[in-house]
Amino acid sequence: MQIADLGDVQLHYRIDGDPQGAPIVFANSLGTDLRLWDAMLPYLPEGLRVIRYDKRGHGLSSAPQAPYSMGALIRDAEGLLDHLKVRDCVFVGLSIGGMVAQGLAVKRLDLIRGLVLSNTAAKIATPAIWADRIEAVRIGGIEMLADSTMERWFSRAFHASPQHLLWRNMMVRQPVEGYLGCCAAISGTDFYTPTSGLRLPTLGIAGSEDGSTPPDLVKETIDLIPGARFELIRKAGHLPCVEQPIEYAALLKDFLTGIGHI
Repeated sequence: MQIADLGDVQLHYRIDGDPQGAPIVFANSLGTDLRLWDAMLPYLPEGLRVIRYDKRGHGLSSAPQAPYSMGALIRDAEGLLDHLKVRDCVFVGLSIGGMVAQGLAVKRLDLIRGLVLSNTAAKIATPAIWADRIEAVRIGGIEMLADSTMERWFSRAFHASPQHLLWRNMMVRQPVEGYLGCCAAISGTDFYTPTSGLRLPTLGIAGSEDGSTPPDLVKETIDLIPGARFELIRKAGHLPCVEQPIEYAALLKDFLTGIGHI
């Protein structure tokens, strides 16, 4: 385990694969930590430098006082990549991680040569919806949202299996301050205009049974970027890298090969 001290936040990160390989960076969703990608990683091609991190307020990273801004989450990612001397990476962001990916590409195109925007959008839900969720967590903790979130996150078949309880447990064990902070960051984000100005290789991924960022919402965002490709993973919800890791890795491999990253 490694920690990058960025001043106002300390980020837990992990590097796997080839230390000299082409960098690929993974940013996870609200309520999860970097283990989100565990099932999928063994199916990635060799020769990659695989970088994962816990965003602020999640996993083993520090949890500054809420609320957070999306700008702060973007600065965190920027600071980590600068700390690791990463340039020209492929950045894979899922849900809030995909919002960070969009913002980072707008701000620091020198860091990113390709984007994978997974189960995400330029704008997710409404400030009123996020305000309700924040209030619920303040009253009853993350537990208040856990069951309804699992229904949005997973396909019906996966939700019926005991496996989904691992993710429920992960969610409720995140720091409350971090969860609230990231809810506020999503609530205040509308990237339709900046994302429409992006010009770089982009892959969009959606899950057919995603109740948090439905396929049409994901595709609407992907269509903002000229030449971007959209892929739908069937029998998967908001976390297709968990439910369909082999197919998810195959899409990443095809994208990486197509842009000459491997």
